[in-house]
Amino acid sequence: MKISVSAAGSTRPAAELLVVPVLEGGEQDAAFRMLDEALGGHLSTLLARGDAKHGFGETTLVFPANGAGGAERVLLVGLAKGAEVTAERLRRAAGAAAKQAAKSRVASLAFALPASALPVAEAARAVAEGLVLGAYDFRELKSQPEDKPAPVALEEAIIVLPADADEGAAAEGARVGEIIARAENVARQLGNLPGNVATPTYLGETAERIGRERGLTVTVLGPEELRAEGLNALLAVSQGSEQEPRLIIMEHRGGAEGQKPLVLVGKGLTFDAGGISIKPAAGMEDMKFDMCGGAGTLAAMQAIAELGLPINVIGVVPSSENLLGGGAMKPGDIVRAHGGKTIEIVNTDAEGRLILVDAISYAKRFDPLAMLDAATLTGACVVALGNTATGVMGNDEGLVQEIIRAGEATGERCWQLPMFDDYRELIKSDYADIKNSGGRAAGTITAGWFLREFVGEWPWVHLDVAGTAYGDGKIPYLTKGASGVPTRIFVQWVMDRAAAGGGTAAA
Repeated sequence: MKISVSAAGSTRPAAELLVVPVLEGGEQDAAFRMLDEALGGHLSTLLARGDAKHGFGETTLVFPANGAGGAERVLLVGLAKGAEVTAERLRRAAGAAAKQAAKSRVASLAFALPASALPVAEAARAVAEGLVLGAYDFRELKSQPEDKPAPVALEEAIIVLPADADEGAAAEGARVGEIIARAENVARQLGNLPGNVATPTYLGETAERIGRERGLTVTVLGPEELRAEGLNALLAVSQGSEQEPRLIIMEHRGGAEGQKPLVLVGKGLTFDAGGISIKPAAGMEDMKFDMCGGAGTLAAMQAIAELGLPINVIGVVPSSENLLGGGAMKPGDIVRAHGGKTIEIVNTDAEGRLILVDAISYAKRFDPLAMLDAATLTGACVVALGNTATGVMGNDEGLVQEIIRAGEATGERCWQLPMFDDYRELIKSDYADIKNSGGRAAGTITAGWFLREFVGEWPWVHLDVAGTAYGDGKIPYLTKGASGVPTRIFVQWVMDRAAAGGGTAAA
């Protein structure tokens, strides 16, 4: 999709669909008033009669007679009262517009950006993100019915600026938003692909392609290299599968030589049947989404490279399947993880943390300035927070707050969970250094504590995205399936660190 900006007062952009936000109550925005005047007061009449919806997220499609006002179709999108216009509201309004464009089979639209207290770069970025995310549709594995026309892709979007807006700042904001959203769509695509396509090998090949296209250094370790490195926890998880495991390392060297990097780690479990501790059959098809943390890491590295951020960043994705077989790990097995600690396997369905700790331990060789990991790790997090917020915990309060702020900025909200020392007691083992599950009580927190045991002294935060990495797609810019979380949180955090100079935490 080509996204551009147009200054206020310029000739009305030639687009098949004109999107005009409608404010709840009070005086409407200038863009609405101008169009309403061109249509002889028709829009305000529709609002007054209640024929046009204007609650937040509601849409009404209007067909002006003979294209009056320079538009064949006008989409009214309920936004908010003027003081309540936020980036997330704009993002959702733009997502709704992209969905309507698909329904109307139009290839171009113009979005009238309302005046608000938001900086115009932030507002334009939000609209660009919403448009690109909202236009995504996973249809690659569906046959096209012969009796129906092929879908029409949204190819062009013009953001029409309010009066006196900084056109250069808006264009830069739109550019950033388009790059980030396009990357998040890569994560969504990877997440939506079935497990027989998106295998560990496929993830490795995808990382290599991204590396070639975006100038990243990519290393992919296979079984022999994993054994040589002592990544035995990752190898143990993959024992029951014919698919070979992979450890994917992506390096963006945009900062000064010798500058400590930020490290992003994402769980890439491409299918999880639970192993010997097998999952129930109902809903098991959704376990193709167990690699969404890894998908978000690959996608974030793409965006970081394309944005050319002046900072060093390493992305690490451990990837395997967790199936049943004659060689599968068993409850009671003890494995020695990378770094030397022994782990008692009490539940083979607590496998994500096993591949993560090997990746975290491996990543310490980069001497990271700070480290994030993201994983669809525990059903307990879904019970606690539903599908609305990502669970966050870590060993550095300042870093935790950075991630929460990044989540607020991107609309991918986070909620901090406690890491009291008492929870550590639940994962003590009688037979090994640690066991891989503390049971049902505080399941998300004990999983976080398990990871923390392998982190060391580096500042670290864990994001449990089990409830947010995929869902029913009720948010206007999403669809059923993978959401792309945690791509935008990762990128926002790195952008904030880069803006702060790379070597310090963002204020």
